[in-house]
Amino acid sequence: MELVKPDVGLIFWMTVSFGILLYILSRFAWPVIMKALREREQKISEALESAARARDEMARLKAENELILMQARQEREAMIASARKTAEKIVEESRQRAQKEYDAILAAAKVDIENAKQAALIELKNSIGSLSVEIAEKILRAKLSEEEKQSELIRKLVEEAQINH
Repeated sequence: MELVKPDVGLIFWMTVSFGILLYILSRFAWPVIMKALREREQKISEALESAARARDEMARLKAENELILMQARQEREAMIASARKTAEKIVEESRQRAQKEYDAILAAAKVDIENAKQAALIELKNSIGSLSVEIAEKILRAKLSEEEKQSELIRKLVEEAQINH
């Protein structure tokens, strides 16, 4: 029970010991502890400011990235549109060129056909003319055996020649 009812001397010496301990702590330990606490508080404050700056920087970078992505999309769309227009232009030019070549080939073929036709007609006329002359020669020899028939035939041929010209 002595601890529950301490003696005055014990209280005195405990108070003196506590005072000495307080003096030593306040003189040597507390300034160091307080300095460490202030430094820690400052580091925490700096870390919070740095985190806020980093958050602001991240928000700014995110906004810039979104802007860059938007611009990239727009550029991509413009490039795709340009490529489509170029492809359409190339296709149209190729189609026109093919049409021109087709028309030229067709025209050349028509000219060749017409020339071949004319040549065939000329050859046919020449053949018909040769055959006609041969047939006429044979007929005339047979008919012109008489002189009177010869005169009449010459007169008819001259009249027909004048009518045809």
